[in-house]
Amino acid sequence: MGNSKAPEQVVVVGAGMVGFSTAWYLQERGVQVTVVDKEGVAAGSSWGNAGWLTPALTLPLSEPAVLRYGLKAMLDPSSPLYIPLSANPQLLRFLIGFARHCTPGKWREAMEVFTEVNRIGMDAYDELAEGGNLLTTSHQTTTTAAGTAGGSAASGTTGTTTRAGTTTTLTAAATADGAVREPTKVADPFLAGFVSHKHRDALVHEFDAVRRAGGTVDYNLVDGDELRALEPTLGSGVRAGVQIRDQRFINPPKFMESLAESVKARGAEIVSGFDVVDIRDDGTGVRVIAADSRLLQADNVVIASGAWMGKLARRFGVKRVVQAGRGYSFTVVPEVMPTHPIYFPAQRVACTPLGDRFRVAGMMEFRDADAPLDPRRIKAIIDAATPMFKGIDWQDRKEEWVGSRPCTTDGLPLIGATKSSRVHVAGGHGMWGVALGPLTGKMLAASITGDTTPTVMRRFNPLR
Repeated sequence: MGNSKAPEQVVVVGAGMVGFSTAWYLQERGVQVTVVDKEGVAAGSSWGNAGWLTPALTLPLSEPAVLRYGLKAMLDPSSPLYIPLSANPQLLRFLIGFARHCTPGKWREAMEVFTEVNRIGMDAYDELAEGGNLLTTSHQTTTTAAGTAGGSAASGTTGTTTRAGTTTTLTAAATADGAVREPTKVADPFLAGFVSHKHRDALVHEFDAVRRAGGTVDYNLVDGDELRALEPTLGSGVRAGVQIRDQRFINPPKFMESLAESVKARGAEIVSGFDVVDIRDDGTGVRVIAADSRLLQADNVVIASGAWMGKLARRFGVKRVVQAGRGYSFTVVPEVMPTHPIYFPAQRVACTPLGDRFRVAGMMEFRDADAPLDPRRIKAIIDAATPMFKGIDWQDRKEEWVGSRPCTTDGLPLIGATKSSRVHVAGGHGMWGVALGPLTGKMLAASITGDTTPTVMRRFNPLR
């Protein structure tokens, strides 16, 4: 899947977890990188998610229970899985394809793939924390817009086009190792809460399936009182629980800021407000064109723009529908701040301590990626979470957010080269872009530079 000649300069479209992880690993291999985004660092689903790094729960989205949930429930705005009535042909194509994969056999097949990536996914996070082996240089690329000479990529002025990295100013290394300073945190343990033993049995059934697929899950069953002994903010509605070991979590805004700082310190240029509308392979390199006619040239390009990647990748043979599966979140400050991530599987509510605040997230809404936040979805999360907690003023909430997670019909991401060996894609992870982002970047960087990639990467072929 790799190129015969490693590129010297690569443009990464998308400043989220997947995009920056790819940039970081490309830098490990001596590639100069420019990261562009239509908004800025972590402006999409990398910012407001739960930040879980949980191999035990990183499972295929296309589970058979989704179909059993019922169409009527899915059309209810208070449902954890919401599909608004729409005549959008892309959404209809996605739903038909998604339904075909919501079978026990298809789920088991996808679970075998997830078992493989879950086994090695956290190693990439450890490598980010340890830093690279190469001394790096910092450079600023002068990239001009089409028209006349002298424009800057960030200014929007006109000028002749130069290849990204052709005109550079080298300075001393900002860091010697490029380590990402914001740490991952061990969930000791990770908690799941339930209103009944019957609801808990559904998660235990999933864990059994993980083990049958070759994965490992270290957990023990507890009652509600044992959970409240660990987290006093849990309410009387929690009657059964599970403690899960060997899981981690991050503070998403802080981690993304730290990752971006590392990539920049190692020599990358980060260009915000660069809305890519077209990519062209000119036979010797690629041209990346913004809505305002600014243009970047490089040897290769990586499309890692999340739920928007399909528009750019389609002309290069990527036919898989990438549908926005929107998640919502907000933060509150409980009277007693939790210290463990807490999951309520039946309610599809995910909660994460962020130090001075508590993030509450949930929902899967198949809708246009650019649709505005729907307040009914925030209310649905509150209604589902309220019986499970005490000591939280749900009206005093902040950071209300909606983000569009890129979902595929078979639940597997798209990672690798397209019909053009110069154009690569990385996305379609659904809810697991944060958990699998660094591993994705590591695999794709190896592919782009012609190195050996894990066998499992074949399952993510964008042209499948």
